[in-house]
Amino acid sequence: MTSTTDQLQTSAGEREQILSAAAEAAAPWGALDPTQRAAALTTVAEALEDHAGELLEVAQRETRLPPGRLRGELTRTTFQLGLFAELLRDGGYRGIQIDHADPDWPMGAPRPDLRRRLEPLGPVLVFAASNFPFAFSVAGGDTASALAAGCPVVLKAHPGHLELSARTGAVVSDALRAAGAPAGTFAVVFGDDSGRQVLLDPRIRAAAFTGSLRGGRALFDLATGRPDPIPFYGELSSINPVFVTRGAAQRRAAEIAAGFVASFTLGAGQFCTKPGLLVVPADSTLPQLLAKAELPEPGPLLNERIAYGHTEARQALLDHQDVRVLAGGGTDDPEHPSPTMLVTELGSVRGDLDGLFTECFGPTALVATYAEEAELVDFATVLDGQLTATIQGEESDAIVPELLPELARKAGRVLWNQWPTGVSVTYAQQHGGPYPATTAPTTTSVGTAAIERFLRPVAYQGFPAALLPTDLRDQ
Repeated sequence: MTSTTDQLQTSAGEREQILSAAAEAAAPWGALDPTQRAAALTTVAEALEDHAGELLEVAQRETRLPPGRLRGELTRTTFQLGLFAELLRDGGYRGIQIDHADPDWPMGAPRPDLRRRLEPLGPVLVFAASNFPFAFSVAGGDTASALAAGCPVVLKAHPGHLELSARTGAVVSDALRAAGAPAGTFAVVFGDDSGRQVLLDPRIRAAAFTGSLRGGRALFDLATGRPDPIPFYGELSSINPVFVTRGAAQRRAAEIAAGFVASFTLGAGQFCTKPGLLVVPADSTLPQLLAKAELPEPGPLLNERIAYGHTEARQALLDHQDVRVLAGGGTDDPEHPSPTMLVTELGSVRGDLDGLFTECFGPTALVATYAEEAELVDFATVLDGQLTATIQGEESDAIVPELLPELARKAGRVLWNQWPTGVSVTYAQQHGGPYPATTAPTTTSVGTAAIERFLRPVAYQGFPAALLPTDLRDQ
């Protein structure tokens, strides 16, 4: 797979024009009535659908993802733009709170008139992801939520799909212009150096990232090390462990085995919610069922970086003295690796978290066996932050009431008898978790609550009604 990293680069002069325009657009875009921003987002969604044929053809050529996957992802992209438009029309996202003056306020002093609402931060830098060239890229969730919040967006294109980024960026820019958005509301920059330079620019007031732990942590350090540190919403790494109780293994072993194989191999294992560790009873039939499972044919990895990272991570697991191959494996083309399940004991993972509880982005997963269910809780207590944690269990399992709260402390989304791949775009969704899953565990990057990342509270004290923002006046 030929790397396209250096095919497009944004010059210093072009960056300055983009940043200057974004700064100038911040006030008028943020001041628009939310229903006007909603209309603009709807126009963007319609434009993406109008250009779907061209965009899908480019996406398939650059990423080698199948047409059905790409079509579904584009639908997700336009849907989430529409969902944020609905949120804007509703208006509740602004979190308005009004406290009228009260001379008898019992704290011992009169309460002044205070009116609080959420307001846009300013220009936002979004780093596009590689594994979702539509839904987490140019017009994806970070862009949609930032634009909905009233923040101009500078999008740093991912090198894995540069042509698609350029074409999608043009569609988004044209649609926003047609909807009456200020010039500078949206722009795309190319090149890793451009991303770093834009991140350090004082006109950028927040940044969002989906990608590797190493890359994301480096950018996080830049963002927080600025003379004026800014919020950095990074999604970095997650193993997404699945805990199978003894009762579930006795009643649904075949179903669990099939579900796990389908989940960890989905999209050639290139999902941030891929279950990378399955914890099963040693004396159950699950290890044998998994060893005999029919694994899918090798699928292409998205780019050379991912292929190299997967090969390196899988080899490190294979080299571990306590790990052996359970199913799959063999000599592979690194860019089309065979799905592989490895196996070890849970005690080995517990004793070497750095070596065995690590992300292997691609179609490789680790199965860990346990002897006693108490090991599940013991293991959960030492986990670091995760996007998801799953229990495959039975309601009668005595261990679950103890295991569940521990997993809730470690993961942003806890699942019961389901699989973590597939993240619904909806109101109650939480796609985030304690570090290293993300750099901001109180936020989500999927769902309508994602808008809150790009808003900050402002309280107005004592102002006459005529000077207050319209939505803070008494009705």
